[in-house]
Amino acid sequence: MKPATKDKKPQAAALRTKPRTLLQQLAQMPEKLFNDEFRQQYGALCFRRHPDDDALQILLVTSRDSGRWIIPKGWPMKKKQPHEAAEIEALQEAGVRGRAKKKPIGRYTYLKWLDNGDVAPCIVDVFQVEVTEIEKNFKERGQRELAWLSPEEAAYRVREVELKSLIIDFRPKKK
Repeated sequence: MKPATKDKKPQAAALRTKPRTLLQQLAQMPEKLFNDEFRQQYGALCFRRHPDDDALQILLVTSRDSGRWIIPKGWPMKKKQPHEAAEIEALQEAGVRGRAKKKPIGRYTYLKWLDNGDVAPCIVDVFQVEVTEIEKNFKERGQRELAWLSPEEAAYRVREVELKSLIIDFRPKKK
């Protein structure tokens, strides 16, 4: 006996919606990990020392679309070195200025939902940025939440497992 035609619509609608977990995303489109190249992004692990007790604090921002906690990150920029792009993303997304180290402290991967509804696997090289200034007005002000957190709380809030590890293991490098 054939299934009724009307049963196909709910299934099709379910496939068009964004799954919640990474495993659900992968289950719906495993070909993306094997057929598409990873796209490069650069991220800023912004940090400061708390003025009262010198405790390390990590800056997280929310993504504009899903509201999940992330670090400032973005695509490569013409005529900018990767660490410079990370500094610019930190300023645009979080209103913080600082100098990024030229060598990344690590990398993580994630799946990015594109405007056309497609998904792209991304690899993010992460640069440490010691925050020296905080701007009141910046490009994406009002579009994101910002939070200064202990490394443990920051790691708890981010979704990507590799980023959790980077945050927990992070020790600022002097040189």
